[in-house]
This record gives sequence, structure tokens and C-alpha cells, in this order.
Amino acid sequence: MDPVTGLPRVGMVGGGQLARMTQQAAIALGQSLRVLAIYSSEPAALVTPNVTLGHHTDLDALREFARTCDVMTFDHEHVPTEHLRALVAAGVKVHPGPDALIHAQDKLVMRDRLAEMGVPVPEYAPVTEPADLVRFGSKYGWPCVLKAARGGYDGRGVWMVGSEAEAVPLATELLAASTPLLVEERVEMKRELAALVARSPFGQGAAWPTVETVQKDGICVEVLAPAPDLSPALAAEAQELALRVASTLGVVGVLAVELFETPTGLVVNELAMRPHNSGHWTIEGATTSQFAQHLRAVLDYPLGSTDPVAPAVVMANVLGAATSPSMGPDERMHHLFARFRDVHVHYYGKAERPGRKIGHVTVLGQDMATARTRARLAADWLSTGMWTDGYDIHGGN
Repeated sequence: MDPVTGLPRVGMVGGGQLARMTQQAAIALGQSLRVLAIYSSEPAALVTPNVTLGHHTDLDALREFARTCDVMTFDHEHVPTEHLRALVAAGVKVHPGPDALIHAQDKLVMRDRLAEMGVPVPEYAPVTEPADLVRFGSKYGWPCVLKAARGGYDGRGVWMVGSEAEAVPLATELLAASTPLLVEERVEMKRELAALVARSPFGQGAAWPTVETVQKDGICVEVLAPAPDLSPALAAEAQELALRVASTLGVVGVLAVELFETPTGLVVNELAMRPHNSGHWTIEGATTSQFAQHLRAVLDYPLGSTDPVAPAVVMANVLGAATSPSMGPDERMHHLFARFRDVHVHYYGKAERPGRKIGHVTVLGQDMATARTRARLAADWLSTGMWTDGYDIHGGN
């Protein structure tokens, strides 16, 4: 317990933007989030005084960090499973625990467990030699999707394989580099959805509205909450599926279930057991944000309301531009607020580079089309310094 406040101390492994936004939520709960970061320049390390420098793959660093916390949670899934088991064996309270987190760390373990549960997943198979990939493609058709079982995110570690001629050299190269692999069928989908839920150690669950996520080059660029034109039955099915996964796997904290909407129903794509990009809209758009909820969950507090506060909420990621904008971020922010006074901006304290997530914007509105247009214009402006609708900063349209 914190000797001043008498409150339990939460530690988050990882110093990225998720930890940064968790710290912002922690303040209202009387917390000063403890953060284990590799560098003092990481986003979360810039906004909290309680930073321990150390690597998440260093068991000694994790043990030392654990001594400063009453409960440990994560900004990412990259802590080695054996380290987490050692911490739990030593009495450290870890949420989510290693038996749950392994399903977000290892895609093959995840696929096997979900299939065992009867959860809809793509056809898949492990790849231990190039012939495995060739057999799968021949059976289920080309192209198929080759994935690194561990470590991939934001489109990294995913390869679309169009033929046997492509499959053999690619699989040979990756296996030679000791990359654990699986292959999946390419799913014919209408769009991508996400169901975000939270679960406490007590077993209480809570679900936010099912959202649509819009991807470009493997990176989420927009989140639409709630998912437009999604039937109430399918929206509820996504929420119930995510709550069932959270309960069955013993997840504590926030769980994001990424889904494909197909002509025949829902198919699970990925799991993330932490605050997630698909839930950033909840900071301004829901009664309880995913970050505040994650803290409530790992502290075993009763969970908060997940009700949206507006009929339409759109989050758009701000990505580093391909070429450097003609004006700096401060000037871009100035002009953004002059045009859109109601846009909520979150910068992550990161240097700009092409394709990098450097922040996001959120717009609340009465209708999805208008909110989406405003969010996309705002994010594009902060990224490139150019209004994509031809707006002239000196005199309007």
C-alpha cells in the first residue's frame, strides 16, 4: 500500500502510450502508476514520476519492479511466460495471469483454445516446415495468411502468400530465423469489428458497444462506435462471445476481441489482454474509459458503466506522414482547434516518423457520417498539415 494515500499501488510493465493513458486515468483514482520502461524517453515515462528503468525480458528487473507494486499489469504482451510464472510462484499478484496471457502472446495456443471452446476461428495449421504451408494452401486455396505465432502487431509478422512459388522461399527464410509460424485461410469478410470487455477477479464482467475498426496497411486508422448498421443481435453476440472468452480463459483486466464480420457470421481474428486501440474512443465517448476500467479490474473494484455518452463516436489515429509537414505540430494543433473546437486530441509524446502512431483524435456527434468526416479531417491535418477537403487556413473554403 502507498504509505501516504493508503491505496494499493498498480505497476504496469511497458512504457508506451497505453501506459501513458492509463496513468492519466490513474490520477483520478488516487494512483500514481508505477511504470517499468526500457528508456526514460518512452511515452509513459514522460508523465509519471514512478518509473523504473529495466527490460521486460529481464527477470531480475521484473522482480525488483514487483517490489514497488501491489499488483502488476501490462502495456503489452511481450513479457516471457516463464518469467510471469516465476513471479506468480513468488507471490506477485499479476493481472492478467500467465495462464490467460499466453492466449494473447501465442497465436497458435490461442487458436487451439478457441477452437476447443467452439468459438468460430479461421481454418489454421502450424507451420514447422515449408511443406506444411504448401499443403495448407493447396487444400484451402491461395492466397493464405502466414503469421508469426509470437510477437507480431500492427501488420508486422503477417504475410499474404499467393502461391506455392512464394510459399517455399518465404517459409524457409522465416523458419531459418527461428520464427514460430502458423497459416490461416484468408477470410472473406464484410468488415472488421472489435468487442471490448473487462473482467475482475471477483468475476464481474462489463462490455462496451461493439465497434467497427477500419484498417489500412495493417494499421487501424479509424474506430466507429457503435459499429454502423450492425444488427442488435450480432452486436450482442460479439459482446457475449468476448465475455465468454474472458471468463473461460480467466482474464483479469481489459480484453479486446478482434473479429471479422463474414456473410455467415462472426470469426475471431486476434485477442489482446490490455487496453487496446479499438477502445481509445472510450476516454471521451463512454461513461468509464477502458483505462479507468482496466485499473478497476486489476484492483478488483466494482466495474464502471460502459454506456456511450453520444450517439456516434469516432476515433481516428494520427500517423506520421510519409513526408515531413511544412509546419510543426504546435502550429498544426493551433489551426486544428481554430477550425474544430470540439475535437479531442491525444498526443503520445513520440517523435514523428512515417506510419508511426503518434496520437489520436476523438469526435462525438449525433450522426456517424458527420462525426467520421470531422475525425478523419482532423487526423489527416495533424498528420500531414493539409486539409483533405481543400479548406484554406487563411480564409476557409
